[in-house]
Amino acid sequence: MGRLIGILLVIWLVIGAFAAFQRGYFEDTKTNCSETSDIIANIAAGPLNYTGLNPKVGCPDVDVDTPEPSK
Repeated sequence: MGRLIGILLVIWLVIGAFAAFQRGYFEDTKTNCSETSDIIANIAAGPLNYTGLNPKVGCPDVDVDTPEPSK
């Protein structure tokens, strides 16, 4: 039973990676936080991508919480 679940999980992730490839997420060599999280979300969503699900994940703005140096 455990082996079957493992095989299904691998198939699920391969389908998700293929869906992310079809959307062009692997074409750009420079990625930011948002693109990386979208790739991971698409791979995790697997076959659900083909039902119209388009997972997007936002990232916090890094500059907002960055402290400024004193003068």
